[in-house]
Amino acid sequence: MYTNLIKYGLTDRFKQEATMYDGLILARVSEQHRDLYKVISEQGELNAVVSGKMHYSANGTLDFPAVGDWVMLRTTDEVSDNAVIHCILSRKSLFTRQAAGTANEVQAIAANIDTIFICMSLNADYNLRRLERYLTVAWESMASPVIVLTKSDLCEDLPSKLAEIASVSAGMPVIACSSENGYGYDQINIYIEKGKTVAFIGSSGVGKSTLINRLIGSDVLKTRSIREDDDKGRHTTTYRQLLLLPGGGIVIDTPGMRELQLYAGDLSRTFADIEELAKQCKYNNCSHKTEPGCMVRKAIEDGWLSEKRFASYLKLSRELSYEGLNSRQTEQEKINHMFGSKNMMKQTFKQIKSKNKQW
Repeated sequence: MYTNLIKYGLTDRFKQEATMYDGLILARVSEQHRDLYKVISEQGELNAVVSGKMHYSANGTLDFPAVGDWVMLRTTDEVSDNAVIHCILSRKSLFTRQAAGTANEVQAIAANIDTIFICMSLNADYNLRRLERYLTVAWESMASPVIVLTKSDLCEDLPSKLAEIASVSAGMPVIACSSENGYGYDQINIYIEKGKTVAFIGSSGVGKSTLINRLIGSDVLKTRSIREDDDKGRHTTTYRQLLLLPGGGIVIDTPGMRELQLYAGDLSRTFADIEELAKQCKYNNCSHKTEPGCMVRKAIEDGWLSEKRFASYLKLSRELSYEGLNSRQTEQEKINHMFGSKNMMKQTFKQIKSKNKQW
């Protein structure tokens, strides 16, 4: 039983949970196209939608299936390849982000993943602050992050880039690779074990599809060449999908993200150095600005901690403090952060206006 599903990552945990649902079929979500899904069952691939009851009882987007989810479903009839999803089995990991352009909508990117490969190219996409952002979300997902630096053949000084990344990677594995010569691919394969699920996450055009094609051994995913005018690759993946690798691993390919807004994150793992310094400050409520005995400011002054890294920490902390607030609440929090209160903001503007009149 479950011979087909074992190669798609089925474990005893999900087998056991599936026994709670009599009359339903176990399957894994392999593709998502808005409200339509493709799933892999023991009988093969099926097209699926969520049940009316599931749709009605959902409290938000996270209550709907994501690629990588294990679900329980029922086929519409014996000869049809159509099915209805009735529930999602408990997730062991979930990579999410706040949906672009909205205040409160959350988007599930990939579920039940063991390793997240955070891809950043060593050309125009290179950005340490973006990497910190991805690490913060990756740690929250409960999967293990690995940093993959693509297009190493375009990097003129790889050792210096690796040294910079070591200052923000918090000891996480870092792999430089190139699709041109295959450099680094053996190291990536070490993390792709039989029956384990990995996901490739990153900005548009960093070369995720090219990387996955090389791991598969054929051009399964569409790719496009680097644009000459800005040295960036072109985003080609338009939906999330789950694929089998020759060595028995499972990979989830995701569309490139032009922005990664935080829904949830683990700053304590990404910025362990700053949080450890903060514990040593003279005052427990130290704001790390002008207080005497501030170890964070001292580390910055001594050159041990980058001012830009600390600014990134503060920025991500503020974003996470806004999570779950509506637009009015978010605006109020921003005002409180900048001025202390709305009244203080009004007083500040009055003072500025008064000075302008004097001039």
